[in-house]
Amino acid sequence: MGSARSLEHPTLEQMSLDTVLSALADPVRRTIVAQLANGHDDQACIAFSLPVSKSTSTHHFRVLREAGVISQQYRGTSILNGLRRDELNLRFPGLLEAILAAE
Repeated sequence: MGSARSLEHPTLEQMSLDTVLSALADPVRRTIVAQLANGHDDQACIAFSLPVSKSTSTHHFRVLREAGVISQQYRGTSILNGLRRDELNLRFPGLLEAILAAE
């Protein structure tokens, strides 16, 4: 039997302000974050209505995960996405709220 697939996420200490701000600079990625922040945690990638192709959507989710903004985990054949709100608030207090308020 193979082990469960997992995706790499940066630790709290590995999150950099430049990388997080770069990830949040894109309006499509801010849309994803806003949807997760509005109580829609643990959503599959296909649940998001994004104005981009599937491959571009996958890229946006990867950028957010690698920056530490979202968590992703496999559940069956789907990848579920969650906002790392608590970790972001610990590392960069007030940043997430400021970004969301500006939308």
